[in-house]
Amino acid sequence: AGWQVSQHYFLQMAVAHCMVHQIPPRNFTLPCMLLNETFLSPSSTGVVESSSALRREHGASETKPPSLMNEESFLCCLWSDNNIDCSLYRASMQARKFIPSEISISASQEIDSNWNIECWIKGKLDLLVCSLRFLKLYLRASLKVNLLYAVSELSVGDVSTSSLRGPVTVAECDCRAYDQCECCVPCLGLNYTYILWLKVMVGVTPLWSPLMSVRPIDIVKPEPPVNLHLEMTEKGQVKICWSDPVLMPYPLQYEVKISANSGQNGWQVVHVALETSLAIDSTLFDSSYLVQVRCRNHRGPGFWSDWSTPYSLNLGAEVLYFPPKILTSVGSNVSFHCIYKNKTKIVVSKKIVWWLNLAEEIPESQYTLVNDRVSKVTLFNLKATKPRGSFFYNALYCCHQNRECHHRYAELYVVDVNINITCETDGYLTKMTCRWAVNPNTLLLGSSLQLRYHRSRIYCSDFPSTSPKSEVKECHLQKNHSYECTFQPIFLLSGYTMWIEFKHLLGTLESSPTCVVPADVVKPLSPSNVKAEITRNVGLLNVSWTNPVFTNNDLKFQIRYAVSRKEIAWELYEVSNAPTRSAVIKVQKLCVEYVVQVRCRELDGWGYWSNWSRSAYTLVKDIRAPLQGPEFWRIIVEDPARRQKNVTLLWKPLTKNHSLCSVSRYVIKHQTSGNATWSEYVANGTTCSFPWTEHTHTVTVLAMNSIGVSSINFNLTLSQQMSTVSAVRSLSAYPVNSTCVILIWTLSPRIYGITAFVIEWKNLNKEEEMKWVRVPPNITKYYIYDHFILIEKYQFSLYPLFAGGVGKSRATDQFTKVEYENENNASLYVVLPIVISTSGLLLGALLVLHQRMKKLFWEDVPNPKNCSWAQGVNFQKRMDVL
Repeated sequence: AGWQVSQHYFLQMAVAHCMVHQIPPRNFTLPCMLLNETFLSPSSTGVVESSSALRREHGASETKPPSLMNEESFLCCLWSDNNIDCSLYRASMQARKFIPSEISISASQEIDSNWNIECWIKGKLDLLVCSLRFLKLYLRASLKVNLLYAVSELSVGDVSTSSLRGPVTVAECDCRAYDQCECCVPCLGLNYTYILWLKVMVGVTPLWSPLMSVRPIDIVKPEPPVNLHLEMTEKGQVKICWSDPVLMPYPLQYEVKISANSGQNGWQVVHVALETSLAIDSTLFDSSYLVQVRCRNHRGPGFWSDWSTPYSLNLGAEVLYFPPKILTSVGSNVSFHCIYKNKTKIVVSKKIVWWLNLAEEIPESQYTLVNDRVSKVTLFNLKATKPRGSFFYNALYCCHQNRECHHRYAELYVVDVNINITCETDGYLTKMTCRWAVNPNTLLLGSSLQLRYHRSRIYCSDFPSTSPKSEVKECHLQKNHSYECTFQPIFLLSGYTMWIEFKHLLGTLESSPTCVVPADVVKPLSPSNVKAEITRNVGLLNVSWTNPVFTNNDLKFQIRYAVSRKEIAWELYEVSNAPTRSAVIKVQKLCVEYVVQVRCRELDGWGYWSNWSRSAYTLVKDIRAPLQGPEFWRIIVEDPARRQKNVTLLWKPLTKNHSLCSVSRYVIKHQTSGNATWSEYVANGTTCSFPWTEHTHTVTVLAMNSIGVSSINFNLTLSQQMSTVSAVRSLSAYPVNSTCVILIWTLSPRIYGITAFVIEWKNLNKEEEMKWVRVPPNITKYYIYDHFILIEKYQFSLYPLFAGGVGKSRATDQFTKVEYENENNASLYVVLPIVISTSGLLLGALLVLHQRMKKLFWEDVPNPKNCSWAQGVNFQKRMDVL
């Protein structure tokens, strides 16, 4: 361990007294020397041992050092163009300079080595390359080269050997080439300083170079320019253009050379350019000229790149368009230039015509003759390009006036960037959400959209415009091909200027900017605590609510209301200003449930309507007592064993118009011939049963709600005496169709006092409930509407009602098939006119047939004068029979 420390200290002392030389950005010669072993063996041994100790300290591979001499020494060599100056340093740090006579010239001549070395940074700026070329090739077979380096953050002028405190890294060099080695070091930073030195092993003999320093940014060798092509200016001047291979950290200068042939001697540098283009004479197109470009650092040291791939200026039988492709927006104007070369001769511009998609010739009024060779066309107020299959552009052709067109064309892409951006601020005033949509079918392949914005301190300008200080807002694609962006937090009174940026390889387009102030696009919260009720007797819908938070009192409201049912048909009512936060609406129906919702917005029209509030429902309340009680009827079931009759009353529920608005229960009042009275109540149901034991039993059914009981009611008297009165003489049932039957009856003479009739009917083939209806007393026929199966048997019964009781019924259990004639009832049978007309036709047909028979008969009857058997026969009498 003590040996390692002493050796490390010795190396630090050695390098502290050796000069570090900067590598120039060009070729230079590097001497590596081995002095006479018998004279300087301690020196070489000391250097090797010290290096081994340093490598062990930094974790490199460890080798067993040879034995040390009593006196340690080291050698430093400096080089120049003409001579070498070396000094020997011993452990006592007494320097001694060597003179050529003290060095074994014969030994050094045999095994010393001079190298040509060149270092540069490759064009991608990630690799430092040092190339070493042999000057004496007989050492090639037993050679091994390593490049040792350390990195310092100091500048080249400030660095010294004392800065070698960091790790030392060894890079192996590739010497597979015949006459050179190449060493590659990763480039950690262009502005760092690298300390380099070489260790060369010739067999087992080590050779060390002096210390070298370099800053990578000073020795960059760029990649050659790429994408050489021709373009044309607005004035018709042709220029050769190119692109930098990678983004360089400093400006470049360019050299352009042109040759009429591909031979090495034909090249001539024509210009040094500072831009990526150079104007050239269009006459060069007539010959096979080649162009090459190279580049280097414009402001500092560095290397020229290699020459680019040669580019031919010969158009051949082609057309040169400028620009070859244009991306523009709807409504804009664009211009194209062209040079048309037909075989070996350029066509003069006045003989050039322009076609769009080879289907539409562009009018000559849109042409401009830039010069003798260049034609220009301008297209005005462009419309969006309609996709045609996989083509999203219009093809523009520059042709000879004799309609000779080359297959090359210019491409015109017209995109609709009139994108509407809408924003709304939430009711809590904490965020603003903006939305915009595009048609995905009109987007170019490889294009991208993004929302850009910039914020002013307060409000919006009268004429919003884009700004170079804009920011990109992240937006999310929704299911309906729209995008949604959220600004949070927001400045309520600031002006947010927004636009959509359309990016494509062909260029960038922008939509018209729009400016939004968050305070002007607020969507309030919905009103809360919505209540609704119907006022009694008046028919008014009262609605009340609470204004949402974060709003002032200057609001307007919309109320929508409807009868609560499965399919709601809303009606709208608007309140311009409601300081009382309530409204009264007149409605037609009182006894129904209404559903009500409310929404609001700023009174001055800014912002948006809020969402509709939660639904409020009205309670159905009674307005007055029911107008009348229900119509009812009875079913009497006799029990002979008990000699008792049981009566069941049936009635129909009252409609809301008669119940005003509900019925809580029904009251059945009883009164017998013995003047006994009582009442019973039915809360749920429409039937009531009781025994009939008296000769006369009168029943009244009343309807009751929360207001009171009905004032107009129906009575029914059950009388054993009246049940024997026969008032109906006949009853007939005439079927009209499956839904209607006409019941017709006649009354016995001298029957008076009938107050009403009750009709009963039921299907005798099925066990169905009996149906009934109460009809006025002044009619003798009634249309019964129901579902009838005409092939089945029905029973119809008619009961006359008197003030003193129910009379005897008349019943029929079959449909009457005899036609009913009534001159006052023209609509009794629809088929009656058809039957009459049919009878007339039949009668006419019989008369015609009768005449023909008479004619046929008389033609066949023989003449009595000529036929003996026909004499004495009365043919007229026979004809009458016919």
